[in-house]
Amino acid sequence: MSLIKFLTSKSFLKQIVLAVVAVFVLCFVLLKWLNTSTNHGDFETVPDLKGKSIDVAQVALEDNNLVMKIQDSANYNPDYPKFSVIEQEPIAGSKVKENRKIYITLNPSGYRKMNIPEGLIDKTFRQVKPTLEALGFKIGKTTYVNNIGKDIVLKLTHKGKALKPGDKLEKTSVIDFQLGNGKRP
Repeated sequence: MSLIKFLTSKSFLKQIVLAVVAVFVLCFVLLKWLNTSTNHGDFETVPDLKGKSIDVAQVALEDNNLVMKIQDSANYNPDYPKFSVIEQEPIAGSKVKENRKIYITLNPSGYRKMNIPEGLIDKTFRQVKPTLEALGFKIGKTTYVNNIGKDIVLKLTHKGKALKPGDKLEKTSVIDFQLGNGKRP
């Protein structure tokens, strides 16, 4: 039998038609199975959690069949209550699948405590001020006392208490300065 006769025979054409039908049926069954197993077209809407406490956020996510994952706390934000949600991923209003993890970032209880660095005493106010501001401290009052060094930092205080290197203060704490006025005592 020649190749051309075999390719045009009824049995070969039946096999080709059966193979094509089998592929179509297999694809149809596979697509239907994927639609049902992946909940195709079924979405949950992510609620807005910003400013809410952990408990309220947990309930809101459970009502929407979502899972809460807490990320590490961020820098303190005074615009939000303590231990409330300040960021979420994915954002509110996003359409996600059921049981999707929603990552939230919490507001800590207060500003982080920073160490007072060494070497600030006997330096000029002009050198010390940017160092403290870079650490997040605020500059308070400056008082002058008789000392030969003009604008030399003699003492740092916070709420009347003298500060020494290594003391810890919350970020944004106000530090007052005692400086020399350039006159002999």
